[in-house]
Amino acid sequence: MHKKGLSFWDILAWVFLILLVIWLVLKISGIIGTPTLIEYFPYFGLAYWAGWAIHKLTNVSADVHQLKFFAKDTVKEINNLKNEFNKINLRCEYNHRIKK
Repeated sequence: MHKKGLSFWDILAWVFLILLVIWLVLKISGIIGTPTLIEYFPYFGLAYWAGWAIHKLTNVSADVHQLKFFAKDTVKEINNLKNEFNKINLRCEYNHRIKK
């Protein structure tokens, strides 16, 4: 399995969240005064963040789903190998008995 790097949307979300925190600190400290419309910005940011988190959770669940199929396929291959080794072992025992 390969490791995924940050996508453009991940970087955009982190930049957005960092700017939101900076704005919130400046707003609370009274350095900036904002119109009423922009005061609702944190709520929009929270909604955006929630959507981003749900998107990431969906990606994780898809990865887990793929891992489940990979595990099932691996178990099937191991069982097939066990059967092949048993057949080889039986042939060796049969050939060994014939030579005696």
